[in-house]
Amino acid sequence: MLSIHRDSDRPHLRRARLAIICFSIGANAICAGGIFCFPLISPALATHLKLTQPQLTTIALAGMAGQYPFAALVGKIVDYYGPWVCSLAAACLFSTGFGLFAWEIANTPGDIIQPSISSFYRLVFYFFVSALGTVFSYFSSVFAASKNFPDYIGVSAGTSMALFGLSPTFLSILASRYFSSPDNELDVTHFLQFLAILCGCVHLLGGLTLHVIPPTSKDVATVAALSDNPEEPDERTALLPNKTNGNGQIEVRVDITSDVVEGGPKAKQSALDVLKDRNFWALAFVVFVVLGTCEMIISNIGTIVLSLPRQTSAISLTEPPSTSHTTATQVRAFSITNTLSRLLVGPLADIISPMPSGAQDGTHRSVRKHFISRTAFLTLSAAVLACSCAWMVVGVREQRSILALSVGVGVTYGCTFTVLPSLVSSVWGLSNLGRNFGIITYAPFLGTPVFSYLYAFVAAAHLPAIEGGTGAGDGTAELCMGPQCWLLTFEVSAVVTTAAFGVTLYLWRVWKGKV
Repeated sequence: MLSIHRDSDRPHLRRARLAIICFSIGANAICAGGIFCFPLISPALATHLKLTQPQLTTIALAGMAGQYPFAALVGKIVDYYGPWVCSLAAACLFSTGFGLFAWEIANTPGDIIQPSISSFYRLVFYFFVSALGTVFSYFSSVFAASKNFPDYIGVSAGTSMALFGLSPTFLSILASRYFSSPDNELDVTHFLQFLAILCGCVHLLGGLTLHVIPPTSKDVATVAALSDNPEEPDERTALLPNKTNGNGQIEVRVDITSDVVEGGPKAKQSALDVLKDRNFWALAFVVFVVLGTCEMIISNIGTIVLSLPRQTSAISLTEPPSTSHTTATQVRAFSITNTLSRLLVGPLADIISPMPSGAQDGTHRSVRKHFISRTAFLTLSAAVLACSCAWMVVGVREQRSILALSVGVGVTYGCTFTVLPSLVSSVWGLSNLGRNFGIITYAPFLGTPVFSYLYAFVAAAHLPAIEGGTGAGDGTAELCMGPQCWLLTFEVSAVVTTAAFGVTLYLWRVWKGKV
């Protein structure tokens, strides 16, 4: 029997509770993107703490790659205890991570010449703690939305994801408006202290409000009436009941969603069976390259901007310009395009690439017309990213030209994450979606460090080659200046993303009629 709270049958009270839950979901999502604001604070870490590019990359990686390893565990927690527990955990983790990060910066002397190794390790740990807070926050908002609005799961979960995508824009606007000096230099310490307080309070509210409201007695009665059939429905049950026509004959309408592949049901697939599928590894390679490259760029866009002059004709490459405003613009451009691509690609894919149903004979059918393979969206993502990397190689020599890169990465990142779950479920089945998607997410977990350290060591290798470069004992930041700091990185990225584009064309062909 389903337990029903007394207020679940009082519509006004129920609506009020849902309104509070919706507000808390939105607040959690819009405040959860603090780790994506790292490009705003990385220049200050370089100038004040004298951190090198590999050290900055390691801190960024602690935030970007740190989101993946514990996702499965957080998912179990939210399933067993509820979204409110995840929100409460996020409040503790955000307050601790951002608060200690700010404390470390505030207590570092301003006259140091060499970076402190112990301070660097602490900053890595504090940012990793903040990344854990991001995972708990993301799950709390998405699952609270999904479970409280099961009849509108696409809209509810999609809206919370979109707000999460807008979070860097929202936080960067606050940083620019309230924590920047007249010359657009960010007060990193006070901004991080603000994040610790804001995220802590917002997610504490979520810990008090993000409960799943039980169904009303009317909903329970409907479920009970449907359960009079002794056969318990599952994912293979017909979605529409049998009906009789005018002659009293039974018309059978069956909409089969059985997970079947050649050789047996997908429901019986083990993880080893999936790993034996070469197409799974082909998809993993695409995700490894595309998301790994995107997250490398997201983490290092601040130092990429810093390496270039505002105008090539007016400023020497060795003169570090004021870049806080330009970096904030890049963060907002990525955030907005990432959000818009998620909002547009999801409904568009459902319209032109409806999810096919697997019939018992292993074929795929759809009740709506299928115009194009869903793999086309993955192909588009790889193509946009390849063009963005090529643009960095041939067309970027000043700060304002980087905007195209931020837009391209935002489109690629949002489109890939939006279409990936449906691809996995279409090919390998819905019953094992969580497990298979979890395995796929280890691809960016590995790809992000590979591409990020490629960027870091290329930049570090070119540092001694800059005449009159920084870090020569003058107390300034050890940062590479000029396009050569990242040119090789984007040349390699352009090549491998083009290869990923080719692999998506292969998958498009072999999965024809399946997705």
